[in-house]
Amino acid sequence: MQFLIESFYKAILLVFHLDPEVYQIVWTSIYISFWSTILSASIGIPLGALLALKTFRGKSAVVLLLNTSMALPTVVIGLFCYALLSRMGPLGDFGFLFTPTGMIFGLFILAAPIATNLTVAAIQSLDKRLMLTCKLLGATPVQEFFLIVKEARFAVMAAVVIAFGRVISEVGIAMMLGGNIRGLTRTMTTAIALETSKGEFELGLALGFILMSVAFAINGVIFAIQRGRG
Repeated sequence: MQFLIESFYKAILLVFHLDPEVYQIVWTSIYISFWSTILSASIGIPLGALLALKTFRGKSAVVLLLNTSMALPTVVIGLFCYALLSRMGPLGDFGFLFTPTGMIFGLFILAAPIATNLTVAAIQSLDKRLMLTCKLLGATPVQEFFLIVKEARFAVMAAVVIAFGRVISEVGIAMMLGGNIRGLTRTMTTAIALETSKGEFELGLALGFILMSVAFAINGVIFAIQRGRG
């Protein structure tokens, strides 16, 4: 029990004394998660709107593929991306493996189906008369897209926040594509796994506190969005 109390105390000191190593890891996590979320939202929201609004041959197969990709184990996504980015892979010449860019690529693959599927659900839950009104008023496809996304903005924003929460808490893809390199690709989740295995319980706890705070903040944002929608 004494060990646990001392570890908590030292972890709190690391957090509040602004330990450089701790906050370097935190910054790396936020930077990588932010850009992977931005990329996934940039593709996922338009694709989700297209799937929700349009009917075309093969739509069911695309939706099934997206749903399946959400259920894939993250280590499978990491393995697939590793094969693409390794020296012998088709993208190996770019040298993205074990870099923040490679991690952003892998986490984008993880987050894009989440943003897409939640956008589809958000738009399909809207009043069908909205789409009909847009067509009767002669809105162009681009105008219709922006009007409908604006109407579903609270649910779409929640989708983006959920995608961010998913990527910032990911460890498998981050470890496989980033290599957990100190000062470059070490994130909160990979650092917690490494430091705990080394017996450095205090640093792991400090990062765990920060990660839990981020999770709490994400849930707070989602709650605020839902209240705004109501």
